[in-house]
Amino acid sequence: MSKRDYYEVLGVQRGVGDDELKKAYRKLAMENHPDRNPDDAAAEERFKEASEAYAVLSDPQKRGQYDQFGHAGMGAGGPGGFPGGQGFGDFGDLFNDLFGDLFGAGGGRGGRRGGRGQRGADLRYDYPIDLQDVLDGHEATLELAKTMTCDTCTGSGAKPGTEPVRCDRCQGTGQAIFQQGLFRISRPCDACRGEGFVVSDPCDGCHGSGRTEGMKTIKVPIPPGVEDGMRLRVSEQGEAGISGGPPGDLYVVIHVREHELFEREGPHLHLEVPISFVQAALGAEIEAPTLDGRVSLRIPEGTQSGKKMRLRGKGLPGLGSQARGDLFVRIFVEVPTQLTERQRELLEEFAEEQGTEVSPMAKGFLDKLRDLFD
Repeated sequence: MSKRDYYEVLGVQRGVGDDELKKAYRKLAMENHPDRNPDDAAAEERFKEASEAYAVLSDPQKRGQYDQFGHAGMGAGGPGGFPGGQGFGDFGDLFNDLFGDLFGAGGGRGGRRGGRGQRGADLRYDYPIDLQDVLDGHEATLELAKTMTCDTCTGSGAKPGTEPVRCDRCQGTGQAIFQQGLFRISRPCDACRGEGFVVSDPCDGCHGSGRTEGMKTIKVPIPPGVEDGMRLRVSEQGEAGISGGPPGDLYVVIHVREHELFEREGPHLHLEVPISFVQAALGAEIEAPTLDGRVSLRIPEGTQSGKKMRLRGKGLPGLGSQARGDLFVRIFVEVPTQLTERQRELLEEFAEEQGTEVSPMAKGFLDKLRDLFD
């Protein structure tokens, strides 16, 4: 049976660059790998065919021979038709370089002393703050229940004075290797769980795990201007790593409590202030609250309900900025609900005296009604 053109197998053009060639092979190999298609013989054949094509085209010397002479230049012999009679060993290195530990292939984890232990898990801490904290910044003191590196064995898992020993089954590689058809497949060693080392004399403090449960107090600065829901990352304050791996990170999620007076809109604040209809009609000087304290606010004569007044620089800072937003004060006129007899008399007199000339909004509204219905 004649072989397909290697370029056709990989779906690339002649003259293709190394990066595009590797990308095409990686895609085919991942789609057709036996681990992903355990009961699909056709997929395994496509995987072998693609691997054979890449073994030739990725080698400049063999690629040159193939481009000049085709399959005839590759010679016969060799397992599975691989050129020059080479075994799987050389190609196994190539496959591992491309895929690493994706399918369990590749070298061992390096053991507890190899520097490739598992990274610890990340932690989340929900922390509530007030608007005043958003303005001024805040230092949070957090009590964390977490796994930490064992102080007794410093994370090795072995009793002080002893060391983890190399696994006899995998000879310290952390991988159990077996043959699957043409290809060599590796899996984490069952004896050492992929570590490459075993603890024969476990530490009394952590029972060989290298980690202990405990409480830790840390201080986290909350910067001014933080938003509700914002996450602050604190490096290496998560769970301790496994087998010498690095610790995870801590993510502090900020929750800004609602204020009883102010409503936040980014760096700006909104506030509603009630005034009497007398203050609205005659004008007044009132005190308005801000996060910096009370300020004097002048109410102009004839102020209407709903009017907005702006206090510049009385809002919140932006994150990483010294500039502050504004405070918008919305005035609403409060109508009294209980009147004395004298107050009622005065209002009735006022109503008799009132003319449309002192109520321009009402006059304009009445004019529009007449235009609409007359």
